[in-house]
Amino acid sequence: MSGKINRQVSLIDVAEQAGVSRSTVSRVINNDAYVSDATREKVLAVIKESGYVPNMAARSLRTQRNQVIAVVIPDPLSHIFSSDNPYYFSTIIQSITEVSQQRDYAMLLWVGSLDGRRERFYERILEKRIMDGLILAASVDEEQFFIEELLTIDIPFVMIGRPTIQPDVINYVSIDNVNASKTATEYLIQQGYRRIATIAGNWNNIDSHERLEGYKQALAAHNMPYDEALVRIDAFTMAAGYRQAKHLISQGIDAIFAGSDIIAIGAMQAIQEAGLSIPDDVALIGFDDIPNARNAIPPLTTIRQPIDRKAETAASLLLDILAGKADEPQQILLPTELVVRSST
Repeated sequence: MSGKINRQVSLIDVAEQAGVSRSTVSRVINNDAYVSDATREKVLAVIKESGYVPNMAARSLRTQRNQVIAVVIPDPLSHIFSSDNPYYFSTIIQSITEVSQQRDYAMLLWVGSLDGRRERFYERILEKRIMDGLILAASVDEEQFFIEELLTIDIPFVMIGRPTIQPDVINYVSIDNVNASKTATEYLIQQGYRRIATIAGNWNNIDSHERLEGYKQALAAHNMPYDEALVRIDAFTMAAGYRQAKHLISQGIDAIFAGSDIIAIGAMQAIQEAGLSIPDDVALIGFDDIPNARNAIPPLTTIRQPIDRKAETAASLLLDILAGKADEPQQILLPTELVVRSST
């Protein structure tokens, strides 16, 4: 990354050596009154010993607020509001907007472009520096260098989804994808299905990895073999679900756990086009519980995740950090629920 800052000692190093949070170190640097004398002395001693030099631009950003938070979605606008699934990101944006307005903050939306120049996209965000903090609304492999830069320059941020790197030092709000997917797969097993396939979404997204892991754990817990022929990795789209279900039908499956409702709805079309009955011939479970899941024919069994609460919690956490009301890092996992409908 052309604009990368290269320091030997970062704020996060100071926090770890002093045994405090990043926000506490920031408060000491900014002479915040809400720090005990003992903690202040400990942090200042580590700063002196380590030779850490605070980022003055970041200090200015923290002390001279613009009352603006940014929401970063690395996908292009056409993907975010595609006909496949306009619900997920529109819910994220709306929920963050509502929390921000309640706290007298404005929301700036950064959206990726179709040209694929993701590194330049992140550079532009870091160059502008008009936001007090930001929410990264997707957890994908390509964001790693952006996270590293955010940690280095000390801009407060919260992720929606578990980060692919350094999860112990990053604020994030997510769900337990592994246990949720294990629950979904075990439900199919308990219903008597034995040739259970799965269709995962985009492989650069950590949710796909975690949901596949839950599927594997459920099979292992019930002494059922893991068959790679029954695992298909594609994208979070109806076309992917349709395409992969057509392939899986030829493998003699009797159930599919889909990595999203959108994938499941595409799979439903392929199953029905093949003249098969849902759930008598092939059972189907999705993930998310978007409105289309309830309206599908037959209605789709799915894992309900609180998309709106994820966004609201992330926004509230970021604003609490900016207000000095929350220590960092915080990792928050929200509950999910298996919703049983006619597709199983």
